[in-house]
Amino acid sequence: MGDIILKTTDLTKKYNNKAVVDNLNIEIKKGEIFGLLGPNGAGKSTTMNMICSIVRPTAGEIELLGKNPWKQKKEVIHKIGYIPQELAIHGNLKAWENVELFTSLYGIKGQQLKKAVNESLEYVGLLERRQEFAKTFSGGMKRRLNIACALGHNPELLIFDEPTVGIDPQSRNFILDKIKESNQKGATVIYTSHYMEEVEAICTRIAIMDNGKIIACGTSAELKKLVNGGDENITLEEVFLTLTGKKLRDYAE
Repeated sequence: MGDIILKTTDLTKKYNNKAVVDNLNIEIKKGEIFGLLGPNGAGKSTTMNMICSIVRPTAGEIELLGKNPWKQKKEVIHKIGYIPQELAIHGNLKAWENVELFTSLYGIKGQQLKKAVNESLEYVGLLERRQEFAKTFSGGMKRRLNIACALGHNPELLIFDEPTVGIDPQSRNFILDKIKESNQKGATVIYTSHYMEEVEAICTRIAIMDNGKIIACGTSAELKKLVNGGDENITLEEVFLTLTGKKLRDYAE
Protein backbone atom coordinates (compact mmCIF):
# COMPACT_ATOMS: atom_id res chain seq x y z
CA MET A 1 0.00 0.00 0.00
CA GLY A 2 2.74 2.43 -0.92
CA ASP A 3 1.30 4.28 -3.92
CA ILE A 4 -0.57 7.52 -3.25
CA ILE A 5 -3.85 7.36 -5.18
CA LEU A 6 -5.22 10.69 -3.93
CA LYS A 7 -3.57 13.75 -2.42
CA THR A 8 -5.16 17.09 -1.63
CA THR A 9 -3.16 20.18 -0.71
CA ASP A 10 -4.91 23.06 1.08
CA LEU A 11 -8.13 22.14 -0.75
CA THR A 12 -10.72 24.85 -0.14
CA LYS A 13 -14.26 25.58 -1.28
CA LYS A 14 -16.06 28.78 -0.34
CA TYR A 15 -19.67 29.80 -0.87
CA ASN A 16 -20.50 33.46 -0.21
CA ASN A 17 -17.03 33.86 1.29
CA LYS A 18 -17.70 31.07 3.81
CA ALA A 19 -15.39 28.04 3.67
CA VAL A 20 -17.36 24.79 3.62
CA VAL A 21 -14.09 22.92 2.97
CA ASP A 22 -11.16 24.64 4.65
CA ASN A 23 -7.54 23.90 3.66
CA LEU A 24 -8.02 20.15 3.47
CA ASN A 25 -4.87 18.02 3.34
CA ILE A 26 -5.30 14.27 2.94
CA GLU A 27 -3.32 11.40 1.41
CA ILE A 28 -4.94 8.10 0.50
CA LYS A 29 -2.86 5.08 -0.45
CA LYS A 30 -3.71 2.43 -2.98
CA GLY A 31 -5.59 -0.45 -1.36
CA GLU A 32 -7.06 1.50 1.55
CA ILE A 33 -10.64 1.85 2.68
CA PHE A 34 -10.40 5.45 3.79
CA GLY A 35 -13.24 6.74 5.93
CA LEU A 36 -14.31 10.37 6.06
CA LEU A 37 -16.40 10.68 9.20
CA GLY A 38 -18.36 13.74 10.17
CA PRO A 39 -21.84 15.14 10.82
CA ASN A 40 -24.12 16.40 8.09
CA GLY A 41 -22.76 19.72 6.86
CA ALA A 42 -19.15 18.91 7.71
CA GLY A 43 -18.08 19.30 4.06
CA LYS A 44 -17.76 15.62 3.13
CA SER A 45 -19.92 15.68 0.00
CA THR A 46 -18.40 18.93 -1.23
CA THR A 47 -14.97 17.34 -0.86
CA MET A 48 -16.02 14.31 -2.90
CA ASN A 49 -17.58 16.52 -5.56
CA MET A 50 -14.32 18.43 -5.95
CA ILE A 51 -12.33 15.20 -6.22
CA CYS A 52 -14.71 13.96 -8.93
CA SER A 53 -14.47 17.24 -10.89
CA ILE A 54 -18.12 18.11 -10.25
CA VAL A 55 -17.46 21.18 -8.10
CA ARG A 56 -14.48 23.42 -8.85
CA PRO A 57 -12.28 24.24 -5.83
CA THR A 58 -11.88 27.84 -4.71
CA ALA A 59 -8.24 27.16 -3.89
CA GLY A 60 -5.81 24.30 -3.35
CA GLU A 61 -4.76 21.30 -5.40
CA ILE A 62 -5.93 17.76 -6.07
CA GLU A 63 -3.70 14.98 -7.36
CA LEU A 64 -5.65 11.91 -8.39
CA LEU A 65 -3.83 8.85 -9.70
CA GLY A 66 -0.85 11.12 -10.25
CA LYS A 67 -2.80 13.63 -12.35
CA ASN A 68 -4.78 16.84 -11.97
CA PRO A 69 -8.45 15.78 -12.39
CA TRP A 70 -9.42 19.22 -13.72
CA LYS A 71 -6.62 19.57 -16.26
CA GLN A 72 -6.49 15.86 -17.20
CA LYS A 73 -10.12 14.89 -16.62
CA LYS A 74 -10.41 12.39 -19.49
CA GLU A 75 -7.36 10.51 -18.24
CA VAL A 76 -8.69 9.92 -14.73
CA ILE A 77 -12.50 10.02 -14.84
CA HIS A 78 -12.84 6.48 -16.22
CA LYS A 79 -10.81 5.16 -13.28
CA ILE A 80 -13.31 6.48 -10.71
CA GLY A 81 -16.62 4.98 -9.65
CA TYR A 82 -18.69 7.56 -7.79
CA ILE A 83 -21.75 6.55 -5.77
CA PRO A 84 -23.41 9.82 -4.73
CA GLN A 85 -25.60 10.35 -1.70
CA GLU A 86 -28.54 11.26 -3.93
CA LEU A 87 -29.71 8.34 -6.05
CA ALA A 88 -28.47 8.68 -9.63
CA ILE A 89 -30.82 6.20 -11.27
CA HIS A 90 -33.78 6.58 -13.61
CA GLY A 91 -37.05 5.16 -12.28
CA ASN A 92 -38.59 4.67 -15.71
CA LEU A 93 -35.68 2.55 -16.91
CA LYS A 94 -35.26 -1.13 -16.11
CA ALA A 95 -32.40 -2.20 -13.86
CA TRP A 96 -30.23 -3.38 -16.74
CA GLU A 97 -30.97 -0.23 -18.73
CA ASN A 98 -29.74 1.95 -15.88
CA VAL A 99 -26.45 0.09 -15.60
CA GLU A 100 -26.01 0.01 -19.38
CA LEU A 101 -26.61 3.75 -19.62
CA PHE A 102 -23.93 4.67 -17.10
CA THR A 103 -21.43 2.02 -18.22
CA SER A 104 -21.72 3.07 -21.87
CA LEU A 105 -20.65 6.61 -20.93
CA TYR A 106 -17.14 5.22 -20.52
CA GLY A 107 -16.98 3.98 -24.12
CA ILE A 108 -17.79 0.34 -23.37
CA LYS A 109 -19.81 -1.27 -26.18
CA GLY A 110 -21.19 -4.49 -27.63
CA GLN A 111 -20.61 -7.79 -25.87
CA GLN A 112 -18.22 -6.19 -23.41
CA LEU A 113 -21.00 -3.81 -22.35
CA LYS A 114 -23.54 -6.63 -21.98
CA LYS A 115 -21.06 -8.65 -19.90
CA ALA A 116 -20.24 -5.64 -17.68
CA VAL A 117 -23.94 -4.94 -17.07
CA ASN A 118 -24.70 -8.52 -16.07
CA GLU A 119 -21.63 -8.79 -13.85
CA SER A 120 -22.47 -5.52 -12.07
CA LEU A 121 -26.08 -6.57 -11.45
CA GLU A 122 -24.98 -10.00 -10.25
CA TYR A 123 -22.46 -8.40 -7.90
CA VAL A 124 -25.16 -6.39 -6.12
CA GLY A 125 -27.66 -9.26 -6.13
CA LEU A 126 -30.05 -7.81 -8.73
CA LEU A 127 -29.39 -9.96 -11.79
CA GLU A 128 -32.69 -11.78 -11.44
CA ARG A 129 -34.46 -8.40 -11.18
CA ARG A 130 -32.76 -6.96 -14.26
CA GLN A 131 -36.00 -6.61 -16.24
CA GLU A 132 -37.85 -4.70 -13.51
CA PHE A 133 -38.23 -0.93 -13.50
CA ALA A 134 -36.10 0.90 -10.96
CA LYS A 135 -39.11 2.82 -9.63
CA THR A 136 -40.60 -0.44 -8.33
CA PHE A 137 -37.54 -1.22 -6.18
CA SER A 138 -37.32 -0.79 -2.41
CA GLY A 139 -34.96 1.82 -0.97
CA GLY A 140 -32.26 -0.75 -0.34
CA MET A 141 -32.54 -2.18 -3.86
CA LYS A 142 -32.28 1.30 -5.35
CA ARG A 143 -29.09 1.87 -3.36
CA ARG A 144 -27.68 -1.41 -4.67
CA LEU A 145 -28.61 -0.46 -8.24
CA ASN A 146 -26.93 2.90 -7.68
CA ILE A 147 -23.74 1.02 -6.81
CA ALA A 148 -24.03 -1.27 -9.84
CA CYS A 149 -24.17 1.77 -12.11
CA ALA A 150 -20.75 2.84 -10.84
CA LEU A 151 -19.05 -0.55 -11.21
CA GLY A 152 -19.47 -1.44 -14.88
CA HIS A 153 -16.27 0.24 -16.09
CA ASN A 154 -14.17 -1.54 -13.41
CA PRO A 155 -12.83 1.57 -11.65
CA GLU A 156 -9.65 1.65 -9.55
CA LEU A 157 -11.11 4.11 -7.03
CA LEU A 158 -14.62 3.77 -5.59
CA ILE A 159 -16.11 6.76 -3.79
CA PHE A 160 -19.14 6.04 -1.61
CA ASP A 161 -20.88 9.15 -0.31
CA GLU A 162 -23.30 8.18 2.49
CA PRO A 163 -24.47 5.03 0.63
CA THR A 164 -26.58 3.61 3.47
CA VAL A 165 -28.74 6.61 4.34
CA GLY A 166 -32.37 5.68 4.88
CA ILE A 167 -32.18 1.95 4.23
CA ASP A 168 -32.92 -1.15 6.29
CA PRO A 169 -30.22 -2.96 8.33
CA GLN A 170 -30.12 -5.96 5.98
CA SER A 171 -29.43 -3.79 2.93
CA ARG A 172 -26.90 -1.79 4.92
CA ASN A 173 -24.96 -4.92 5.88
CA PHE A 174 -25.10 -6.15 2.27
CA ILE A 175 -23.60 -2.89 1.00
CA LEU A 176 -20.86 -2.86 3.63
CA ASP A 177 -19.93 -6.45 2.78
CA LYS A 178 -19.75 -5.56 -0.93
CA ILE A 179 -17.52 -2.58 -0.21
CA LYS A 180 -15.09 -4.83 1.65
CA GLU A 181 -15.27 -7.38 -1.17
CA SER A 182 -14.50 -4.71 -3.78
CA ASN A 183 -11.51 -3.64 -1.73
CA GLN A 184 -10.28 -7.22 -1.46
CA LYS A 185 -10.48 -7.44 -5.26
CA GLY A 186 -8.13 -4.47 -5.58
CA ALA A 187 -10.22 -1.31 -5.50
CA THR A 188 -9.26 1.60 -3.30
CA VAL A 189 -12.30 2.95 -1.45
CA ILE A 190 -13.23 6.33 0.00
CA TYR A 191 -16.22 6.03 2.31
CA THR A 192 -17.99 9.07 3.72
CA SER A 193 -20.56 8.68 6.46
CA HIS A 194 -21.91 10.10 9.68
CA TYR A 195 -22.56 6.56 10.94
CA MET A 196 -19.58 5.93 13.21
CA GLU A 197 -20.13 2.19 13.61
CA GLU A 198 -20.00 1.70 9.83
CA VAL A 199 -16.77 3.62 9.44
CA GLU A 200 -15.14 1.76 12.32
CA ALA A 201 -16.28 -1.61 10.94
CA ILE A 202 -14.85 -1.32 7.41
CA CYS A 203 -12.23 1.44 7.21
CA THR A 204 -8.49 0.91 7.47
CA ARG A 205 -7.96 4.61 8.25
CA ILE A 206 -10.36 7.32 9.34
CA ALA A 207 -10.33 11.10 9.05
CA ILE A 208 -12.66 13.00 11.36
CA MET A 209 -14.06 16.09 9.64
CA ASP A 210 -15.96 18.96 11.21
CA ASN A 211 -16.74 22.46 9.94
CA GLY A 212 -14.79 21.83 6.75
CA LYS A 213 -11.57 20.79 8.51
CA ILE A 214 -9.82 17.50 9.25
CA ILE A 215 -9.34 17.50 13.01
CA ALA A 216 -7.77 14.03 13.36
CA CYS A 217 -6.72 11.16 11.10
CA GLY A 218 -5.49 7.63 11.72
CA THR A 219 -6.55 4.08 12.36
CA SER A 220 -9.36 3.46 14.81
CA ALA A 221 -6.76 2.46 17.42
CA GLU A 222 -4.67 5.58 16.76
CA LEU A 223 -7.70 7.84 17.11
CA LYS A 224 -8.67 6.19 20.39
CA LYS A 225 -5.12 6.70 21.63
CA LEU A 226 -5.70 10.44 21.34
CA VAL A 227 -8.40 10.12 23.99
CA ASN A 228 -7.89 8.39 27.36
CA GLY A 229 -4.57 6.97 26.26
CA GLY A 230 -6.14 4.42 23.94
CA ASP A 231 -8.57 2.74 26.31
CA GLU A 232 -9.92 -0.21 24.31
CA ASN A 233 -13.35 0.29 25.83
CA ILE A 234 -13.76 3.78 24.39
CA THR A 235 -15.95 4.03 21.31
CA LEU A 236 -15.26 5.95 18.13
CA GLU A 237 -18.34 8.00 18.97
CA GLU A 238 -16.75 9.10 22.26
CA VAL A 239 -13.53 9.94 20.42
CA PHE A 240 -15.42 12.10 17.94
CA LEU A 241 -17.44 13.91 20.58
CA THR A 242 -14.33 14.55 22.68
CA LEU A 243 -12.22 15.86 19.79
CA THR A 244 -14.95 18.11 18.41
CA GLY A 245 -16.29 19.31 21.73
CA LYS A 246 -19.79 18.45 20.57
CA LYS A 247 -22.59 16.74 22.38
CA LEU A 248 -24.38 13.76 20.89
CA ARG A 249 -27.53 15.79 20.24
CA ASP A 250 -25.43 18.26 18.21
CA TYR A 251 -24.04 15.43 16.15
CA ALA A 252 -27.45 13.91 15.49
CA GLU A 253 -28.73 17.20 14.18
